[in-house]
Amino acid sequence: MRGLLSTLATIWRIAAPYFHSEDRWAGRILLASLIAIELGVVGLTVLVNRWNNGFYNALQDRDWAVFVSQLGYFCVLAACYIVLKVYQLYLNQWLQIRWRAFMTRRYLDTWLADGTHYRMQLIGDAADNPDQRIAEDLRLFADRALRIGLAFLNSVVTIFSFVVILWGLSEAAPLHLFGMTWSIPGYLIWAALIYSVFGTLFAHLIGRPLIRLAFLQQRYEADFRFDLVRTREHGEQIALLKGETAETARLMGRFGNVVANWRAIMSRQKQLTFFGAGFDQAAVVFPYIMVSPAYFAGVVQLGTVMQTASAFGYVQQAMSFFVGAYADIADWKSVIDRLSGFEQATKKAAARTGAVSRETETGLRADNAADQTAIALSNVTLSLPDGRALVAVPNLAIKTGERVLLTGPSGSGKSTLIRAIAGIWPYRAGDIALPPQARLMTVPQRPYFPVGSLAAAVSYPAAAGTIAPERVAEAIRAVGLAPLAGDIAREEHWNRMLSLGEQQRLAIARALLQQPDILLLDEATASLDEAAEADLYRLLAERLPRATIMSIGHRATLAQWHARRIVIAPKDGGFMVTDAG
Repeated sequence: MRGLLSTLATIWRIAAPYFHSEDRWAGRILLASLIAIELGVVGLTVLVNRWNNGFYNALQDRDWAVFVSQLGYFCVLAACYIVLKVYQLYLNQWLQIRWRAFMTRRYLDTWLADGTHYRMQLIGDAADNPDQRIAEDLRLFADRALRIGLAFLNSVVTIFSFVVILWGLSEAAPLHLFGMTWSIPGYLIWAALIYSVFGTLFAHLIGRPLIRLAFLQQRYEADFRFDLVRTREHGEQIALLKGETAETARLMGRFGNVVANWRAIMSRQKQLTFFGAGFDQAAVVFPYIMVSPAYFAGVVQLGTVMQTASAFGYVQQAMSFFVGAYADIADWKSVIDRLSGFEQATKKAAARTGAVSRETETGLRADNAADQTAIALSNVTLSLPDGRALVAVPNLAIKTGERVLLTGPSGSGKSTLIRAIAGIWPYRAGDIALPPQARLMTVPQRPYFPVGSLAAAVSYPAAAGTIAPERVAEAIRAVGLAPLAGDIAREEHWNRMLSLGEQQRLAIARALLQQPDILLLDEATASLDEAAEADLYRLLAERLPRATIMSIGHRATLAQWHARRIVIAPKDGGFMVTDAG
């Protein structure tokens, strides 16, 4: 019971925000319409059940006039049923896409807010494949919620609608056994209840492992798709290393998990299908077995038998809702667990913020503009995700407009220090402060360009079209890529189309367009020759004269473009930042 209540609370937490959002009235109206249609379908089912009595009695009595009348009445009921089912499907799909659109935006906002997506990777595999959870699990959640919810509503209303009918039929067709009449009030209801309870219990015992198997299947499928995408993205490196055989073996290993888990699902579903099929087939004849003695004793007519069998079938099917829907429920439960795990992982990552403080004007600025502080670190210690200390920064202040070169051995924490200043590294202690309105930009060694037009890729993260095409083209020419400047409207996968050196040039062009106050360059020109690197640093000095620039690099030629050098050196088993002047 505790598990059921916990699951229901999770469903409410995931589902409720949409029905309180800005689109709540459309969602509520659509949901109310679906509920009304479902109630209408149940009402038609009751009318069809009553029709059975008159129709089969007409057959038994060979009454042509009543027979024709009953056929006409059935046509009216059938037409109404068809209209309701068509609009039920249409409105269901309409609500699904609106609900899914809201949840997708909400989950994307949470996942991509303030570097949460990055910190989730650092924390570990608490929420594997967030792309699959957002793209697939949200779709399945909305689909299963409406399908299972409306089916459950149908079952509940059906039970209440037909219980009265079955109670009356239990009196009209009393139980006959061994030549005796047994007066058991509502015996048909009790028979349906007992039959359904045993069916539900056995279905649960057989099908319960499907919940975990469905959870794992979605994970293994997502892992396999993710590795396929990585193989496509790194096709050049794989081809150069002649790694096709190793890559095939690795991908087939991932697919092996898919196959093994699928076979486990097959085995469990086979058992559940054996039971479900037998349960359904027995349910076809069970009501006839219960009421046939009264018919053969001459107590009731054929119409009453058919109506009783129909009503019993509806009640039994409604009471056995979990038997027929168990596979869907197991699948939905796995989706709920994955979305709940995703929410918990995003909250955990959001709580481990690496944001730096934005000091007041008096906190970082001096009276003399030349002495204004752009970056201030005090008693900062950076650690690895496993808790090991990486680098210590006792005290460091970088003035506005300074050009600082950060050097040190590989693995000493240079890039991690850049990430900490940028506010995305959560494993730190101490204080890092920036001016309140300072615009900060980081250029990594491997820049990111979204798929789209070249203008949009270079303007990123600014919205497409917010920077004039002429400015974009001029910046591209300025960094030495004049052939591309005339083709900025072309759409490509630029990270695949361009060499790493060309990508680094475009990243500098992006910095020229964004005009940051603080620019952090993490080996941002490492793939260029020394002459091209010098041209780009000269360009930055001309175009961003007031910007504070901190660069990571290993070339000695970088020193001429920086007035100050900071070194990360080994100390006491770790590393410490020292000012080399």
